[in-house]
Amino acid sequence: MSTCLMFATETYALPILRPLAAAARARGKEVGWVVPAAVAEELEASERRVRSLREARALHPEAVYCAANWVSPALPGIKVQVFHGFNAQKREPDRGHFAIRGFFDLYVTQGPSTTLPFEALAREHGYFAVRETGWPKLDPLFGPASATALDMPADGRPVVMYASTFSHRLSSAPAMVEPLRAMIARGDRQWLLTLHPKCPEELFAAYRGLEAPNARFFTSERLVDMERAADVLVCDTSSVVHEFTVMGKPVVTIANRVPQPFMLDVPTPDAVDTAIDRALSHPPELMAAIRAHGDDIHPYRDGHSSERVLDAVDAFLRGDFGPLRRKPLNLVRRFKALRDIGQLLDLR
Repeated sequence: MSTCLMFATETYALPILRPLAAAARARGKEVGWVVPAAVAEELEASERRVRSLREARALHPEAVYCAANWVSPALPGIKVQVFHGFNAQKREPDRGHFAIRGFFDLYVTQGPSTTLPFEALAREHGYFAVRETGWPKLDPLFGPASATALDMPADGRPVVMYASTFSHRLSSAPAMVEPLRAMIARGDRQWLLTLHPKCPEELFAAYRGLEAPNARFFTSERLVDMERAADVLVCDTSSVVHEFTVMGKPVVTIANRVPQPFMLDVPTPDAVDTAIDRALSHPPELMAAIRAHGDDIHPYRDGHSSERVLDAVDAFLRGDFGPLRRKPLNLVRRFKALRDIGQLLDLR
């Protein structure tokens, strides 16, 4: 039986990797999880945590699937970058989504907007391959409703989702507490609230305090269920914006770092309420921009991106991508990766 490893450093990686793990098990593969203790607490009983390098090596994995920016070269198997989000343009290109750190053998990209730049980078560097597959996290958006699907009252009120990035300079979450409180109190909409897991605990307490008969708070593990249930998203500069528009639904953004035509971007939280009404009216020019953006970042609507990722790894192992150069030594990064993997595993 062949084996693969799922590599995650944060809980938000679990809904990214779980559809991929399910597809691997459906092909008869054994799956292990390389995660820190905080993430291990969220693993299900059927999800095996790999606790040491010795255990990882004994499994002889063919691939390590990574929903993180790094992975330890000490782990066996080819290293596959699955990505932990869409390109939200939070940073300059060479520091953000398209930064090449020398860890990965294969990049499985989400759509043309990421495929073309990574293919150019692959030609430049020569030591990794690229295959467009779609993103495993979005498979559940286009499949049957899961057992965890949210049961929203069908009472005619629109469902509005609020999410935020954690970056202090980009996050709208602190400033949105009171505007949200006022809008929730009106009772004319249903609200789904969430925060990035890296947000401070006092902010989590404030948002849990907003819960009401028409407002529920969920952690990011339920993000896909929330996205399926919501009619419109209110956000800032987060990759959640892009996930949501793939479903053809409108988003209201607050001071987005790089506003684009598919967003209804407003400068301050005070303008959000009116913008939500406009989003719910589905202006034709806005909806056309949303469809075009969705096709550019993730044209797949079949729920089978995970299977395409596995196929890409099979192609890599067969040598279909041709000869590649050796990865650079990057001694400093390799040392840091070895140090950091020590916080996840017992180095034996």
